[in-house]
Amino acid sequence: MKLWSLLHGSTASVSLPVFIIFFINLPIHNLESAQFTVIGPGQPVTAIVGEDIVLPCHLSPPMSAENMEVRWFRSHYSLLVHRYRDGKDQTEYQMPEYTGRTEFLKDGIRNGSVALRLNNIRPTDEGRYTCSFESTSFYKDALLELKVAALGTSPLLFVEGYQDGGIQVVCRSAGWYPEPEVFWRDLTGQHVPSLSETKFQGANGLFETETSIIITETSNQNISCSIRSTLLKQEKESTIYIAEFFSQKKSPWIAILCTIPGVIPFFLIGLLIYRLKTKEKKAAEHRWRDCLREAERVTLDPDSANPNLILSKDRKTVRLGDTDQKLLANHKGFRYSPCVLACEGFTSGRHYWGVEVGSKGGWAVGVARESVRRKEGVLSLNPEEGIWAVERQWWGEFWALTSPMTRLSLRRKPEKIRVSLDYEEGLVEFFDADTVKPFYTFPLASFAGEKIFPFFRVGGAGAQLRLCPSERVHYSTWTHSDMFSST
Repeated sequence: MKLWSLLHGSTASVSLPVFIIFFINLPIHNLESAQFTVIGPGQPVTAIVGEDIVLPCHLSPPMSAENMEVRWFRSHYSLLVHRYRDGKDQTEYQMPEYTGRTEFLKDGIRNGSVALRLNNIRPTDEGRYTCSFESTSFYKDALLELKVAALGTSPLLFVEGYQDGGIQVVCRSAGWYPEPEVFWRDLTGQHVPSLSETKFQGANGLFETETSIIITETSNQNISCSIRSTLLKQEKESTIYIAEFFSQKKSPWIAILCTIPGVIPFFLIGLLIYRLKTKEKKAAEHRWRDCLREAERVTLDPDSANPNLILSKDRKTVRLGDTDQKLLANHKGFRYSPCVLACEGFTSGRHYWGVEVGSKGGWAVGVARESVRRKEGVLSLNPEEGIWAVERQWWGEFWALTSPMTRLSLRRKPEKIRVSLDYEEGLVEFFDADTVKPFYTFPLASFAGEKIFPFFRVGGAGAQLRLCPSERVHYSTWTHSDMFSST
């Protein structure tokens, strides 16, 4: 009777079983929460810049997570990387830098096993991630640590000149993460102290390094520059042999020529050099008089653009920005390098176009073959890859992207560049558009019968390239000294 009255009594009496059931179930829920855990990788996961990485996460013991919310976030719950809820992905509150770069892998979700694929790894992706599972009665999470690494280019060694009784050798490399170790070795493998060392971190988060050393006649002549990734425990090394520079400096022939009192041999040699240079200048004048009559109307091709590039509506301007979602679907362009081609390509004739490069950031402009590598990995900018270009590094140095690279010592830093192509002659030349002076020429380029396209790369903070109509040049205002004065 007492039980019956409890079940059929007043409203207050009816609520009693509800409270009883609630307090009975509460420890059960707590017990369930204590029985299941979320497990992530036991060790930090290492990812390579430009590649993809999978972050695993699962429940233990196994149970279905189909009806749970699975969330990846950074240091705070609201810093969302990816969320799965109600049986589908929900990315409307995703952090902008992860937009279009995450994929939820749920093949094993019925057993509580899920993973997150993160595409096109960047240095900024490094850090801690939290993987959490949540249902109406269950919440647990686990921490994952992601480390990011990048192996840079092989060291580029070149002789800067004679200094302090010896030869200054410079070692340069780019594309490293985290900040690499740099050291010199002699022939015996012993470390040699450097003269100077400078490291820069570009807008893409990757490190560039430059170090130099002075080598004397008494020192070991075989010198190696090694750059080592502290995370990957891998290094790249280049060696240079300096003895020939000292032998050239001491060459008896040089001494004899310097002491011969007669000037006739030197006069004849000088005359020959003058005639050859005059002939070369006249040929160049004739070539560019025909070429520079009218500039090509060039526009940027969005289908070739890296997703991190933003093109203006008129397709005349390009700059770095957030990933363009429209370019991710069926993307056929440059995947890992911030490059873009023009819509217009050439298989014959002489052509030129103007580019406003400005005075900030890093960039490269030139030409590229139609078959230039786009998706396979980070692009090497050199003629072997089918690219003929010059670049401005973000701290202001100009280089011709030969193999190895050629440093350009320019008296004037051009802010507008005229790129000129002579397909039949295999010539790619670069002019300061404001002074109409050439500052570098790629001779005898091998186009192999392919279509050649204007090429552009934006690689530093503040950099922006704008295609600009180049005014018709009045050739009669040019002189030999204008065109061929030494830079």
